[in-house]
Amino acid sequence: MKLKSILVILLFSFACTKSQEVEVVKTSTSNTERLPMVNETKIKNVILLIGDGTGLAQISSGQLNIVGPDGYLNLQRMPVTGIVKTQSSSSLITDSAAGATAYSCGMKTDNGMIAYLPDGSHCKTLLELAKEKGMSTGLVATSTITHATPASFAAHVRSRGSQNEIAEQYVNSGNDVFLGGGREFFIPQNQEGSSRKDDRNIIEEFESNGYEYVSTAEEMQNSETDKVLGLFANSGIESENRTPTLQEMTNTAISKLESNEKGFFLMVEGSQIDWGGHGNDAEYVIREMKDFDDAVKAALEFAEKDGETLVVLTADHETGGMTMMTASDDPHKLKVEWVTDYHTGVPVALMAYGPNAIQFTGWHDNTDIGIKIAELMNFGEFPLILE
Repeated sequence: MKLKSILVILLFSFACTKSQEVEVVKTSTSNTERLPMVNETKIKNVILLIGDGTGLAQISSGQLNIVGPDGYLNLQRMPVTGIVKTQSSSSLITDSAAGATAYSCGMKTDNGMIAYLPDGSHCKTLLELAKEKGMSTGLVATSTITHATPASFAAHVRSRGSQNEIAEQYVNSGNDVFLGGGREFFIPQNQEGSSRKDDRNIIEEFESNGYEYVSTAEEMQNSETDKVLGLFANSGIESENRTPTLQEMTNTAISKLESNEKGFFLMVEGSQIDWGGHGNDAEYVIREMKDFDDAVKAALEFAEKDGETLVVLTADHETGGMTMMTASDDPHKLKVEWVTDYHTGVPVALMAYGPNAIQFTGWHDNTDIGIKIAELMNFGEFPLILE
């Protein structure tokens, strides 16, 4: 019997658009002790943290700049690690829509689709299953709250660009907490900054459904209702001097959701790590890594005290082909170089803390993460196609 040969051609291109030096902190005050494994008790709550566009280089450059070579970011203290393959059904290089849908639905889809499958059917999401179980749910992001990653948990559209329609679907999604940017998709076309083509005021529709609308960090912190729509910018929330921070939004979301005796599901996205990668801007990436890691700290501190919360952290894909080199003139300086201004197919890190965190060790397909969470939460049949 003749063996068929398979020819694999690998093309390497180093068309680095920028080379940047990054400051390395020499001393660290961070807690370097790894969090302990948790007894395999019942899981009541799940916090899923997604660093959009975050590969190992993004994490490592953040560590070196924020806490130094001997320090550890909060996310690096999580006791369980794994690796995730990220391809979509239409490409070896996923986008955020297909990447987030793999997590939310446990199914592959084409790039650009939001909890929506290539054959036109819709897939049920973890957030929707959590609502059916009587759990509270929340979405937090530093991008527009209608952006690809958060949308993939609470909407179903063919194109991620349909952010007006996503905002409309959110009104009746049942999700309790929305915190992020994107006011432009919620205000009628006659208001300044609107991106809508109609006169619908989605904010008023939320208020009619019992949500409190907040637009500043102070209003958010003074909010007394469990159902809240927080829109803190017309588009994405400003990266420099961000207010509210991702940590503040995460703490607020947890405080709104934790009173439910049946538990909660919360997705928190560090959205703009990806934007720094697209811009080949190392300073932007590091600033966003700091903001994201502070939110990780908030999630882990709650989980440590609670004892029944599973925290899972990963990325939808890596952006920029970020790599780190030694600066030629100083071995103690770091030089960052980039391969592309788009996503790459490099696998991403997976980390977990809490009951059954050990389930997330090893290599996984991105669809495995949603499937595993659904299994651990006893959500029943999953993946699931909506009728």
